[in-house]
Amino acid sequence: MLKIAFHPSYYHIIPKGHRFPMEKYELLPQQLLHEGTIEEDAFFKPEIIDRKHILAVHDEQYVNDLFGLKLDRRAQRKTGFIHDEGLILREKLIMEGTRKCCEYALVNGVSMNIAGGTHHSFTNRGEGFCLLNDQAIAAQWLLDTKQANKILIIDLDVHQGNGTAQIFQDNPNVFTFSMHGGNNYPLKKEKSDLDIPLADGIEDNEYIYLLESSLSEILKDFNPDFLFFQSGIDIIDTDKLGRLNVSIKGCKRRDEIVINLAKELNLPLVISMGGGYSKEIKHIIEAHANTYRTAQYIFF
Repeated sequence: MLKIAFHPSYYHIIPKGHRFPMEKYELLPQQLLHEGTIEEDAFFKPEIIDRKHILAVHDEQYVNDLFGLKLDRRAQRKTGFIHDEGLILREKLIMEGTRKCCEYALVNGVSMNIAGGTHHSFTNRGEGFCLLNDQAIAAQWLLDTKQANKILIIDLDVHQGNGTAQIFQDNPNVFTFSMHGGNNYPLKKEKSDLDIPLADGIEDNEYIYLLESSLSEILKDFNPDFLFFQSGIDIIDTDKLGRLNVSIKGCKRRDEIVINLAKELNLPLVISMGGGYSKEIKHIIEAHANTYRTAQYIFF
């Protein structure tokens, strides 16, 4: 069964200062249930993550300041949020959601988090609506518990996974792959193991070609036993921030490529939702729902 991390706090706790609609965290589960893609028992409610898992990735002083609401206004502005206790609770739940997804993926082949994809969080700071890095924390937990030895993180959000790249820059057991808008945020890029910067306005065929050829190249020399997929849908042509021209159909094809890869190679896969900022919420929900439909269809 497809197991999906979802907690009401994902949408009940609205981060102060957030400029984009949060209703997708509520509407997406409703849509998946309404259309019959999944049943109610597909969802699991994550608890608060154990602090030790966070400290395996993030600096203790940063974590102490973050949890103690001691970060200064400049640091808070860089994250895009005004910090309060509710926001920190939400973050702890999201982190545990992705870590728990790893447990389900090891059994069922794939698991997904309705939230997450917080790839702009570095070891010692947050930025770009990311306070802690969920996929990095989960990947490090897998390595530390010896449930994985070689991890491939496929980051297909329109924004570079700069925090993830920095966290694992010296770790040969984690391969970071980011295919993102070359002229988009962040202005200063980090160095992933493989970065594919995309030109503004790229369309479906070229996007899919670059993705398939990049994955093929990675797998020539790196043999993962676990996959993470940051499945941001801000690559679609209706996105306010994306600057690319990939259709919703093309975005779905992207998902099919990654999820089929995991299935064909028998690699456990954890998917975090990532960004999506189209003007009309229906485009956001449809593009995100396609990722869940695809996982359900391919694996189950």
